[in-house]
Amino acid sequence: MLRFMKLIGQLKRVPRTGWVYRNVKDPESVSDHMYRMAMMSLTITDPTVDRDRCIKLALVHDMAECIVGDIAPSDNVSKEEKHRREKATVRHLTSLLPEGLRQEIFGLWEEYENRSSPEARLVKQFDLLEMILQAHEYEELEASPGRLQEFFDSTSGAFHHPDVLQLVSSLSEERGRHMTDGIKNSVNS
Repeated sequence: MLRFMKLIGQLKRVPRTGWVYRNVKDPESVSDHMYRMAMMSLTITDPTVDRDRCIKLALVHDMAECIVGDIAPSDNVSKEEKHRREKATVRHLTSLLPEGLRQEIFGLWEEYENRSSPEARLVKQFDLLEMILQAHEYEELEASPGRLQEFFDSTSGAFHHPDVLQLVSSLSEERGRHMTDGIKNSVNS
């Protein structure tokens, strides 16, 4: 169990690759990303959703990255190869756990990977929502409205749950105001 905890703890030191590649100062860690996804899961108001299952899915979905790293689309690793590496890593990580936990955590990871439940599909939306929320926060921190637009573009058509759509709408409105303010400020400079 100690070995498992130490390996998982490395997620606190694995920066999110997309931000590193875009030269974001002090990029978030994989652990930071997973934490906010878990909070999104905790605060979902839809009574038909199993919030506890969503929290668990959010906590395990990127756990393989403590060993394989955060493989980004621009790394030119096929989806199949990325999945193969991550699956082998999750098998290794869960082999460090007692049998019941081993099966539960591996099963949760597979459920997320296969989007085989409504909760897994919702948590995937949280994954993307968290990414664009973080992109917006970096744009604000760097006073560079629109600099990370590609992250927003990559989520086009990905959001379906009403609660997620509401958050995306609020985020888009706020970001639109900041982009308009940024244009006004650069014209007045």
